[in-house]
Amino acid sequence: MGASGWSYTVPWQADPDAALRELHKRVFAEGDYWWAEGGYWVSNEDVPAEKRAAVPPPASLTDLIAAEQVAYDGTHSILDMARVLRPGEEPGHCTVEMVTADESRRTAGTDRPTRDHLDALDDLVRGRWMGRCVVLHHAAGDPAELHFWGYSGD
Repeated sequence: MGASGWSYTVPWQADPDAALRELHKRVFAEGDYWWAEGGYWVSNEDVPAEKRAAVPPPASLTDLIAAEQVAYDGTHSILDMARVLRPGEEPGHCTVEMVTADESRRTAGTDRPTRDHLDALDDLVRGRWMGRCVVLHHAAGDPAELHFWGYSGD
């Protein structure tokens, strides 16, 4: 299947890791992920009932993450990201790294990016199975949203 790009925007909150956990719950509930063991997108209403019945999607997010095939193929969604790194931690497999003010100034020309700057920030993802998060601001400069994006899945 190859890696998939994904992006999500949520209301701003001071704890990006808490926002990630809430986003996990939402994405799982919406079925907006690839169910590797079944070979289908859970939210795809065109998946035949027989296929869903043969390998039904997991009943919980915990069951999804524990599925052996998910460890290899991923969900092609934010569900593949385990946590948001704290400042100074090295990015790695299944982690989300916050965009720094220096990175934002260098790529978007501002340390208070808005939705209008997302295209400029897009290339900051370091590789597959990694994500980024940026605080998006209102025009007045106060935080408005958190935007998560990255690539995962095989």
